[in-house]
Parts: sequence; C-alpha cells; structure tokens
Amino acid sequence: SEVLAAEVVAVLTEAMATLRDIWEEIGIPEGQRLERTRTAKKYIKELLDEMVAEEENLKERLLKSIELCREKLRSLCEDLQLQPFETEEEGSILEREKSLRTRVEVLLKQRWDRKQELKNLQEQEQDLCDILCTTPFSIDAKAVPSLEDLDRYRRHLASLAAEKEQRQEEFVRSRRQITLLMEELDHTPDTSFEKDVVDEDVEAFCLSTDNLAALQELLRQLEARRALNEAACAELRSRITQLWERLQVPMEERESSAVH
Repeated sequence: SEVLAAEVVAVLTEAMATLRDIWEEIGIPEGQRLERTRTAKKYIKELLDEMVAEEENLKERLLKSIELCREKLRSLCEDLQLQPFETEEEGSILEREKSLRTRVEVLLKQRWDRKQELKNLQEQEQDLCDILCTTPFSIDAKAVPSLEDLDRYRRHLASLAAEKEQRQEEFVRSRRQITLLMEELDHTPDTSFEKDVVDEDVEAFCLSTDNLAALQELLRQLEARRALNEAACAELRSRITQLWERLQVPMEERESSAVH
C-alpha cells in the first residue's frame, strides 16, 4: 500500500508538471496558472474526499453488519438450544464480518431444516392419527424443535406405524372371517358398519380401538349364529335319521338325500 501511495503522489506530480508545461507553451499568465492549479487541487480533493467518504460508509456498514450478526447469532443459538456462540475479535473487520455472516447462514439453515422436518413429521402423524383415530403428539409447532424433540417424535411415529400395521393385519384377518361367515349364513350387510367392513378399503377404514372392538363383536355374533344354525342342522339331521328308521327308508334313498 505504501508503494501504491507513492505511485499516486508521483502520478499527481507528473500530471501537475505536464499542466505547467502546457500552460507555459500556451503562454498563460502566472496569475491564471495559479488559479488553474487551485481548481485542479479542488477537483482532486473533492474526488479523494468522496472516495474517503465511500470507504468510511463501507466501514460503518461492515461494523453494523457485525453487530447485527452477533444479535442474530444470540437469537439463533437460543432458538436452536445451542451454547452461546463466542465471537472472535481477531482479524480485520472484513474477515470478522464474513465469518459471522457465514455462521448466521449455517444456523439459519439448521433452523429451517428442523422446522421443515417437524412439518413433515406432523403431516405423517396426521395421516396415521386419522387412520388410528388417536390424538396427535403434543409439541409446539411454532417453536424450533430440539434434536431430542425430533428424535422423540420419530420414535413416536415409528410406534404409530407399527400399531397401524398390527391393526390392519387384525382388520384384514377379521374381515376375511366375517366375509366367509356372511356368505355361509347367506347374510347381507344391513348396517353402515357392516357395509364398511365388507366394502371399505383397508387404508380408508378407521382402525380405532372402538371400531376394532365392534369388529370383534360382529365376528362373535356371526360365529354364534353359525353355531346355532349348526346345532339346528344337527338336530334336524338326527330327526331325519330317526324318521328314516321308523319309515324303513332304503339306504339308497337315504344316500341320495344325504348330499344335501
């Protein structure tokens, strides 16, 4: 920088010498030369003053940016539940400003990532809760979740997903049994719940504990009806056999009727 400053002085000196030579060749009087020299000095000073003012403004902007970054870092560390960031005082103003600004950008990205993951987890949870008819996990959606909060939330969703799979398997198994019983009993679904059980898609059926309990109750009722029908059939078969014996119906005729 000292070499460049010396070169600037040399350039100005050379330019003034050149101007004096031109003025002498032209024959401009000494008084006018002095006036022109003052005008040149004024222009140069105004230009340099303007450049100094611009650089001073740059310095002030950098210092203000440093202070704003420090405040932002304090706020971000609090939001992200991190230890307060120790700012370094070493290095130039430009280096400190760049270091702080970079750190702010990193923490802003972390905050955005956490909130975005929380949003995605809440959307997944809502789908699971709609199917299982359960209450969503209690968490402040406006606050920035901690890493522990997100980990706990992921484990909660894994538990819900496992519960959903278990209940779906129970629903599919029970519905298969119910459908077979209805066909065997020649029973047409006549309630909205029975129609939902038979016709509803697995993913659309509400797998609440109440619905699963109602499902088991329906299965129990159909099994009881089948048991009653089987008992009635056994009683009728016994009476038929007795009548065959009393009427001395030939075995051939009995066998032709037994297929029914």
